[in-house]
Amino acid sequence: MSHHVPTGENDVVDLAVIGAGINGLAIARDAAARGLRVVVVDRADVGSGTSSTSSRLIHGGLKYLERYDFALVHESIRERHLLFRTAPHLVRDYPMLIPFYKGNTRPGTLIRLGLLAFDLLALGRGRGLSRTVPVRTVAREWPTLSRDGLRGAALFHDAQVPWAERLCVELFLDARHLGARVLTYTSVTGLVVEGDRVAGLRTEDVRTGARGEIRAAVTVNAAGPWIDRVLDGQIQSRRLNGGTKGSHVVLDPFPGAPGTCIFFEAAADGRPIFVFPWQGRYVLGSTDLTYEGDLDEVVASDAEIEYLLAETNRIFPGAGLTPADVLWSVAGIRPLPYASGVSDNAKISRGHTVLDHGPAYRGLLTVIGGKLTTHRALAEDVTDAALRVLGRRPRPCVTRARPLPGAETSAWPEFVRDFLRDSPLDRASSRRLLQLYGVRARRVLEIAAGDPSLAEVVDKETGALAAEVVMAVREEGAVTLADVMLRRILVGLNGDMGLDSAATCADVAVRHLGWDKERARSEVAAYEEELRRHRPRALAGAAGRGGGRRVGRGVGGSRGSGGTA
Repeated sequence: MSHHVPTGENDVVDLAVIGAGINGLAIARDAAARGLRVVVVDRADVGSGTSSTSSRLIHGGLKYLERYDFALVHESIRERHLLFRTAPHLVRDYPMLIPFYKGNTRPGTLIRLGLLAFDLLALGRGRGLSRTVPVRTVAREWPTLSRDGLRGAALFHDAQVPWAERLCVELFLDARHLGARVLTYTSVTGLVVEGDRVAGLRTEDVRTGARGEIRAAVTVNAAGPWIDRVLDGQIQSRRLNGGTKGSHVVLDPFPGAPGTCIFFEAAADGRPIFVFPWQGRYVLGSTDLTYEGDLDEVVASDAEIEYLLAETNRIFPGAGLTPADVLWSVAGIRPLPYASGVSDNAKISRGHTVLDHGPAYRGLLTVIGGKLTTHRALAEDVTDAALRVLGRRPRPCVTRARPLPGAETSAWPEFVRDFLRDSPLDRASSRRLLQLYGVRARRVLEIAAGDPSLAEVVDKETGALAAEVVMAVREEGAVTLADVMLRRILVGLNGDMGLDSAATCADVAVRHLGWDKERARSEVAAYEEELRRHRPRALAGAAGRGGGRRVGRGVGGSRGSGGTA
């Protein structure tokens, strides 16, 4: 598949979507499933922006009850329920404990009432009712939690998507299967404005500089926090994006680390914070700060990291966490609507709006807001709006029941059982393949079986295979080493962010994908540069010892270092 707009592209499509994050991909999937001709354009990889910086939770919407946003809670519960059915390999039940402490701005009584309302709204679509946990039980089952002012707790069920990146990839795969074209590494240089109508996009290939034009009956601006930038200079509009910055840190297990997600109130500002287990490690987050800086240079600040560590040390007195314990961090901008004069960011709506710019700019829609959990519902709303603009008869949405590619089986538990029985890999490696690829895990084994060298392990921590690197590029749209590491095989999310396996993966590309040695070296260097925004301890440690990292055997059999800048 070509990822780039060919020069002189003049075919008129029904829908041109700007942004290949989770919302843009979901829009493409929904629209293509309803018979529309769709092109999606993104200046980088699929899911590489805001979609890769979430808390990895599929919220039922408990937090939104505080603002009496019952419609959003209902929508979130419904979408969570649908994801359990359409992506069982990616989404899992996730119990959370909410401890009540003296002095909290949200007293235990209020939280209990909220959970009761949550349970009622989730009847028939939840994974278990919430329950109150008395102090004695908390002390026995969560003995490392602070008991200073503890008044009890509540346990409720939500959901987690450990690999949100793979959720984006599967939306991409299904959209492509349905006929959508997804053009990555293709920037939008402007809109085609003809009188009172937006007639498409002007584009530029990020890697080659080739320019093109996509003519479209409807253009959808789904660029997340960048929606104002897309409109700037061509479309007269009020400010639409007022996104806030959210940061997380990743740690190894620490003294007193819980076996359950703990959802507690920060003493410093009353913000809800998560401490949750994730793939053998822990994630702390998130912050919620007004951000007016460069949207392309978002990193977790020292102050944010210290805030998250201090609050975790308070709730787990034996943790003793310091910045030196942080393996890496992640920061992104929530695509929230602009709300002038709102001092409390928690009060900004987490819902979404589809703005039709007509009649001044007919054929242009902008998506404001949107969450990981409700991406499918957002896409349904956008496609409905696009059909209205097109003047076409509404067509029924099919994505509520359509499984993602990794879940295309009528009997998921039986598939898991049979795969684990038949796989030549150890059980842990086999389970990892199931969690990442679902039924497509068999495709990984097929590729590995065709060439013994592709059955080699490329990352010791995860057990990832060389076959996955090949599949990422040949079948899953990866273009760069970073695409492979961070958003396909996900070894870039291990303890050292894949720094010890980057050269090995690049070498696989040399031997099997036609890369030359110079490109492999360049890709390793570019990968290390991309990681800098995550402030990885492994990279900082190497720099502190002087110069670039040693990349082991080197690409293509040579020795050397992956140049750090």
